[in-house]
Amino acid sequence: MVLSPARPRSVLAPDDPAGFLPPPAVERFDALALENASPTESVTTRDGRPLQLRAIRPADAELLQRCFQRLSPLEIRRRFMHAMGVLSPAMLHRLSHVDPARETALALIEGGPRPELHAVARTFVDTAAASAEFSLMVERDWARQGLGGMLMQRLIDDSLTRGLHELWGYVLVENVPMMRLCSQLGFKTRLAPQEPGTVVLSRRL
Repeated sequence: MVLSPARPRSVLAPDDPAGFLPPPAVERFDALALENASPTESVTTRDGRPLQLRAIRPADAELLQRCFQRLSPLEIRRRFMHAMGVLSPAMLHRLSHVDPARETALALIEGGPRPELHAVARTFVDTAAASAEFSLMVERDWARQGLGGMLMQRLIDDSLTRGLHELWGYVLVENVPMMRLCSQLGFKTRLAPQEPGTVVLSRRL
């Protein structure tokens, strides 16, 4: 299942030599249309807490920033592969503005008057190699609830839908929980010679 905004349809224009013109910008970038194009699914953790699963949207930048600020140095290093103090505006824009043709970005969000984002799963597609690189982050207070496994399975399903042949990702050797999870999902482990302390987890699709 690919959770991504639907591509806008062109409209017939008799005076257009090519036969088609794109819809007006107000239609192509209407916030409500984008909201409706991103399905939301209700999920429940093992201990009964409700969350919403959906694709990341540009308006999620603030949620991503608040989530990052709650992460421990260990969580940040395991997700970004190095220490980071802040999410720069450029990186925040990059993380919240997703090109559905080349990537998938799923978020688990706690609803309410002040929504909070607690987990993110992404793939970055290499069409030439028919493969995708994955990344996964589940906030520590929401760990051991089956969320990581669910998100990884969604990434696998999404990659199959895209017709890809391999899903892979760099993981720190110290990140034993991630390595164990991927092993249970059929991923193989190999060392990354150019990245000390890092392994590549990969699964043929």
